Amino acid sequence: MMQTTNIPVAALAILTSLVVVPPNLLAADGRTSPQTVVAAEVKHSTFFDRIEALGTLKANESVEIKANVAEQVTAIGFDDGQRVKKGDLLLEMLAVEEEALIVEAKSTANEARQQFERVQQLAKSGASAVASLDESRRIHETAKARLGAIESRLTDLRIVAPFDGIVGLRNISVGALLQAGDLITTLDDDSIMKLDFSVPSTFLSAVRPGVPIKAQARGFGSEAFWGNITSVDSRVDPVTRSVLVRAEIPNPDQKLVPGLLMTVEILSNERTSIAIPEDALMPKGDGNSVFVVDESKTPPVVQSRSVEIGARRTGEVEILSGLAPGEKVVTRGGMAITEGSAITVSALADSDTKLSEMLNEKSKPQQ
Repeated sequence: MMQTTNIPVAALAILTSLVVVPPNLLAADGRTSPQTVVAAEVKHSTFFDRIEALGTLKANESVEIKANVAEQVTAIGFDDGQRVKKGDLLLEMLAVEEEALIVEAKSTANEARQQFERVQQLAKSGASAVASLDESRRIHETAKARLGAIESRLTDLRIVAPFDGIVGLRNISVGALLQAGDLITTLDDDSIMKLDFSVPSTFLSAVRPGVPIKAQARGFGSEAFWGNITSVDSRVDPVTRSVLVRAEIPNPDQKLVPGLLMTVEILSNERTSIAIPEDALMPKGDGNSVFVVDESKTPPVVQSRSVEIGARRTGEVEILSGLAPGEKVVTRGGMAITEGSAITVSALADSDTKLSEMLNEKSKPQQ
């Protein structure tokens, strides 16, 4: 026969005490104490759809300064990396012959003009034939044309900046004999930078003039440069199935330089949506849920609610349905509560506030 063991009543009392709610979770009246949580208010926020790409910077205007004629350099008006204004003299070449020819051509043109004016007066009074007037007009026009041609040759010997900008390294020295086509320097207008990048054609509807972009380069760490799309190429590349997009970035501090490789984020489809801190989300099967604070009860309790999410960004998520602005959701402490749990909200957070900061702020003495 099996023997039975009698457990003393005192021992049963001890075993029962091991499975009851611990004293630290009991209120004075014997009910479970509210759990301490951190909550956040549901707010409206601005969201974008993000498209990433790589692009190369170009100057707003860029030109290679080259010689148009073969001649000796007599003066240089710039230094390496100097900023120049439109019309500033960059380089001057030997022009003794042209200057002498201009003096001669001006004298000839002036004499031809005076002769034409005399014949014109005589023709009006009938003292000169129409043929003489036509001949003097031809001589006058020919003299002016010759003067213009010589002045044009002189212009080729004096190279000036076509626009404001910064010059590159100079490749010549005074006394050098330039040949037509020789590179003198480069000139870039870097007040505004153009950023060209390729985007898959599947995003063609999202890229249009006016859409904002954010660009970053490794050389500038986390610093971001903001601009806007200005144009989209009219053709899709049949090999890569991508389209070339151009954006402009203001460059008032002249930090950006042509040729720099940049990562690009296109911020399209701007919209105002409901947003909550990402910490409030709890995966639930194929979806997500949050604990909503019900402040109509004392103490407040939580309700589990399914939500539909949209775009995500660091620390924040877009809510498409399931929440309304002004409601509060639990962001920290949700692992210790269930549906209907009583809670105490120790702090209200936003997506940029760290837990340590909130608790430190709460622990400060009131002034």
